Amino acid sequence: MRHLFRPIAAAVVCALILGACMPMAMFASSSGASYAGKRNDWGTFVSSGEVNAFCLTPKLRFLIWEFEGQFGRKVIMNSGYRDGQHNAAAGGQDNSYHKKCMAADFYIPGVDKQQLIAFAMRTDSVGGLGCYPGRQFIHVDVRDRPRGYNRPVTFSGC
Repeated sequence: MRHLFRPIAAAVVCALILGACMPMAMFASSSGASYAGKRNDWGTFVSSGEVNAFCLTPKLRFLIWEFEGQFGRKVIMNSGYRDGQHNAAAGGQDNSYHKKCMAADFYIPGVDKQQLIAFAMRTDSVGGLGCYPGRQFIHVDVRDRPRGYNRPVTFSGC
């Protein structure tokens, strides 16, 4: 009986540590009409079958979880990884971070786009931010910020 105590105690300690590290995004809501009919691709809701949410760097996945944890709702991704042909068809740049699994375009139902932009501007892991006036989504990427930048590189209407 005594020889079982250590493995059981170790398992309990590991479970507590891992449970404490679980991001708040795991508890983000995905209920409501805005999510109806949306496909869940590798834990991320996507707006269409053409969106690839599999190829996301860990840093980008954690960034998405930061947004979900902050607003308590799941993101809906409009664009994730793009191969060269898809990127060209979408009008993306040749050096697009979408081609490197380092960028996502998304929105969060029920959250004002200005709130997403404000959160992105103060989140250290956002390297690039595109705002796209007239569209409901934002672009975030996890590029390295240029030396001396204390906010994301911004483009497309930010």
